[in-house]
Amino acid sequence: MTVSRTLFGRPLRGVAFDVAVSAGVLLFGLAGATNQPGGWAASGVGAAMAVALLFRRMHPCAVTVVVGTLALLQVIAGWGPLAFDVAVLIALYSVVKYGRRLRDGVLAGAVAAVGVLLAAAQTPAGISWWGTAMWYALVTGAVWLVALNVRTRRLYVLSLEERANTLEREREAESRAAVAEERTRIARELHDVVAHSMAVMIVQADGARFMLDRDPEQARTAVKVVADTGRAALEEMRRLVGVLRDAGPSDAGGSAVVSDPEHRRLALAELPDLLARFRDAGLRVRDTVTGDAPALPPGLELTVYRVVQEALTNALKHAGVGADVEVTLAYTDDVVVVRVVDDGQGRPVVGPTPSGGHGLLGMRERVTVYDGTLTAGPRPTGGWQLEARLPLRSEPATEVIAA
Repeated sequence: MTVSRTLFGRPLRGVAFDVAVSAGVLLFGLAGATNQPGGWAASGVGAAMAVALLFRRMHPCAVTVVVGTLALLQVIAGWGPLAFDVAVLIALYSVVKYGRRLRDGVLAGAVAAVGVLLAAAQTPAGISWWGTAMWYALVTGAVWLVALNVRTRRLYVLSLEERANTLEREREAESRAAVAEERTRIARELHDVVAHSMAVMIVQADGARFMLDRDPEQARTAVKVVADTGRAALEEMRRLVGVLRDAGPSDAGGSAVVSDPEHRRLALAELPDLLARFRDAGLRVRDTVTGDAPALPPGLELTVYRVVQEALTNALKHAGVGADVEVTLAYTDDVVVVRVVDDGQGRPVVGPTPSGGHGLLGMRERVTVYDGTLTAGPRPTGGWQLEARLPLRSEPATEVIAA
């Protein structure tokens, strides 16, 4: 069972404190009912002040006006300052501390200064009125300054809390953005896997169908390539879908998928295997590396790998089986250049392989992340050329996750 700590939407402790303050003012008013100037009428004024103070936190300006008006009636009646007039100081403190605008507190302080002069004017004969006025002014000024200091500290704490809440919301938004960005990356990975693998499988399957009667051995080899490519694609798709599935619980914690041995990045060390698969698919691929390969960021390695993979996939689709393809990686101190050139002299596939429609766009997006440039187009002598230039000194702002 949970005990409520609020009353009328206000903290229970604050309500109890305000009731105690009002009760104290009421007791001051009732205690002198028989011997104070004004008698029970003055006590009624004190009781009205006490009731008004119950609302000093929610409506500080209105409470100050009510208490100030009652104090003015008391002065007009000639009853002089009485014990329950401490309510005036409490109302002044409340409007300075809880008022929405500081100018309300300044105005209340000016009115209190006038009240000090009026109260001092009713000083009994034989007592210096200016000494009384100074005493009242010192007490009133001290209350006003204390309230101003408390107000400043209160607003400072509120600003810190608001800043902390804002930072927390920003962190949550950044985490959600990181997760969304990672899932977008993985979607691109899925496209690359499917487009590459399906292109190889379609070409090999068409070749096997037409070579089945002429050269059964070559047909069996082509079918084996189809099977091996399908298994590899299925395995990689399972891995990527597993990353997407694992990304769900981490959303609540505000973090993206972390690197994991099973969710490794494809690296440039795996390029020979990629080229071998395309050779098995029928392309005559030559590869050349110039310059010393520096240690690249993992994301940049993945970009180079995917650019080569997509370019070879396009060569297989459009140049055809048997086309000569030259893959060149050139490393300098400040840039890595990926160049893939085909001669367009391959045998056309039996049926056109479907295009994913996002190959060049996906490559361009990957290259742009690293402030690189991508150019692609037909060669004057026939065939197709693709070149990607990736600056080595420009890295993305955040390297979120590996696929």
